[in-house]
Amino acid sequence: MNRRHLVALAALAACTTALTAHAQSNEIRIAHVYSKTGALEAYGKQTQTGLMMGLDYATGGTMMVNGKKLVVIEKDDQGKPDLGKSLLAAAYSDDKAALAVGPTASGVALAMLPVAEEYKKILIVEPAVADSITGDKWNKYIFRTGRNSSQDAISNAVAVDKAGVTVATLAQDNAFGRDGVKAFAGALKKAKLAHEEYLPPATTDFTAGAQRLIDKLKDVPGRKIIWIVWAGAGNPFKIVDLDLKRYGIEIATGGNILPAMAAYKSLPGMEGAAYYYFGIPKNPVNEAMVAAHYKQFKAPPDFFTAGGFSAAMAVVTALKKTNGDTNTNKLIGTMEGMSFDTPKGKMTFRKEDHQAMQSMYHFKIKVDPAFAWGVPELVHEIKPEEMDIPIKNKR
Repeated sequence: MNRRHLVALAALAACTTALTAHAQSNEIRIAHVYSKTGALEAYGKQTQTGLMMGLDYATGGTMMVNGKKLVVIEKDDQGKPDLGKSLLAAAYSDDKAALAVGPTASGVALAMLPVAEEYKKILIVEPAVADSITGDKWNKYIFRTGRNSSQDAISNAVAVDKAGVTVATLAQDNAFGRDGVKAFAGALKKAKLAHEEYLPPATTDFTAGAQRLIDKLKDVPGRKIIWIVWAGAGNPFKIVDLDLKRYGIEIATGGNILPAMAAYKSLPGMEGAAYYYFGIPKNPVNEAMVAAHYKQFKAPPDFFTAGGFSAAMAVVTALKKTNGDTNTNKLIGTMEGMSFDTPKGKMTFRKEDHQAMQSMYHFKIKVDPAFAWGVPELVHEIKPEEMDIPIKNKR
């Protein structure tokens, strides 16, 4: 190959590199690392739907901010911490993602936090809930639109915390379950906690655990409640079949995805607190999401759809404020204390730990033949200022 050919090739390569760089500079790449498959696949898919719908809504259907195209790069962590960690590193380094959203599972999130710090890039955690994510394992690159265990638990405590009530808990033996119970127990001021029961996350037979719970509660006077915190497979509500009524024992739990709430149909009058239910919040963002979801899927949006949508609203609100500048420090400065609209109403990233302060919903289950699930009717919107959500990092 002669010198002229080499020069021409070099010029072509330089031109291609420049074009690629130009294309990238006109893009804002967002990595979405989530459980596309695995135990929490149902949650992950909803988050992804919500994220894409939210980006579309927040940009008025253009997928552009300040002349830059938003490009979403999807990664499937399969619910595996090591995989999530390597996928996030690849997204920041190889894919040149400006920021990332995800993951679904708390264990995966905890593995990903140091990666965001290493690459000095933002990770918006949605929907993983473990308190430690914005607590002792937190770093300044982490923001969370999803609710944390404390928000879940404290709002549920608000719903059942009355004098003369005795509570026992049933939870998965993992970060999600243990953080949930710890926060719930810490929030009880009037009710008494009699027992904590932890079972393996994949449990399908709840008989032995239920028997231990019954033994702890059956002879206690006053109102008796088993509070359940569970995610993924397995149906802990089967314990109702063990004739809890005979002992005057009630069930309480938080909200859940619609298929899981089919089990609530056998529990009319059950109280708890939910992160989201499509029929509860009354605001333009929720109306838009519900309408878009019915149009596309002929069904209402679910629990985690709202979460993905909220993450999208946070991303676009921040990018609009920086005029499309993805400089990490600039984004952090913009997002700390930032309020943004979501299907749940206004959320605000708390400066101290970047946890989104948000409403929760105290509900009572009503059975309506028109729905395949127990319908959570709003008793009271628990506003952020009504919940004392502890700051658990060492900032």
